[in-house]
Amino acid sequence: MRIIAISSGKGGVGKTTLACNLGLAIAEQNKRVLMIDGDLGLANVDIHFGVRPMHHLGDVLQGKSIKECITPLMKNIDLIAGGSGLVELTHLNAFQRRELINQVQDLQFSYDYAIIDTSSGIYEHVLHLNAVADECIIVLTQDPSSFADAYAMIKVLHQKYKLQNFKVVCNQMKGMRGEQLFIKFAEVVERFLSVRLSLLGSLPFDENLQKAQQQQRTIMRQTTNSPAAQIFREIAVELVAESDLSGAHNSFSENTSQRTSGLAAIFKPATGHA
Repeated sequence: MRIIAISSGKGGVGKTTLACNLGLAIAEQNKRVLMIDGDLGLANVDIHFGVRPMHHLGDVLQGKSIKECITPLMKNIDLIAGGSGLVELTHLNAFQRRELINQVQDLQFSYDYAIIDTSSGIYEHVLHLNAVADECIIVLTQDPSSFADAYAMIKVLHQKYKLQNFKVVCNQMKGMRGEQLFIKFAEVVERFLSVRLSLLGSLPFDENLQKAQQQQRTIMRQTTNSPAAQIFREIAVELVAESDLSGAHNSFSENTSQRTSGLAAIFKPATGHA
């Protein structure tokens, strides 16, 4: 299973919108997708899909099986909710992390992709979710604070966790092409950091997408033929093609006795401690 973390330095840039629509676009390619609401304590992926999960990660810590906490969304796509208003989920201790590891290992071969919608900022649990992912996608807008905060996130992930490869999605573009914003951003980042950035896609300002965001809906379901929906599909096709080319779906066979792979790695401290 390939893990994709979607993050941003600041809120309000469309991170959850990207995560949900990208999950749907990948599922359309007959891939099994597990959405994970990594915005622990302030979860809202369920709202975008119009569901009310009966259980969430907090229930796993209370003794429920993680399989009981999976919410089916539609064909090929399920959700593990993060729980809303649960501060304790942002401060898991070593015992709780081990318990979650034991639970999630049963899911490793049930899905092709896990898409994590992380919370904004450079909190420790956010950084860790990015550090264990196979793909780290940063959402960027023309807002100067988005630009600065995205740089800060990449800097911390590079310096603390040695991450070197990042994908960027430019969102809410007005009067400027995404390629232009990306080049400007990449020039600044690569001048000071030894990292590699690549532009995964660019989403222009789309009234349909804005309406869907305001209504907390997915445009892939609401306006399937809109320009934004088509771009989500193009991004999904590129990610799946890269994954198939690299043989990521067979990664479990590589040194499985020496590393924690798949979904279990999400709750394993990147430093190697319990």
